[in-house]
Amino acid sequence: MSIMVNLDVMMAKRKISLGELAQKVDITMANLSILKNNKARAVRFSTLEAICKALDCQPGDILEFVPDGEEEP
Repeated sequence: MSIMVNLDVMMAKRKISLGELAQKVDITMANLSILKNNKARAVRFSTLEAICKALDCQPGDILEFVPDGEEEP
C-alpha cells in the first residue's frame, strides 16, 4: 500500500474516540475502523471532508504517501 491512513494518530492528538468520531462524521464504526486500520481501498471526498472538519485538520494530516518498500508492517 502506498497511501497510509494516519487517522489513529490524529484521533489521539484530538483525544476523540472511534465512536465519537463516527457519530460526528455520520459513518458506521465498522467503516471508520476499516479506514483507521488501513484496510480501505477508497475514501469519498465527502467522508474525508467530514473527518477533517470533525478533527480540525487537513487531508495531509490523515493521508501519507509511503514509497514502495518503505511500508510499515
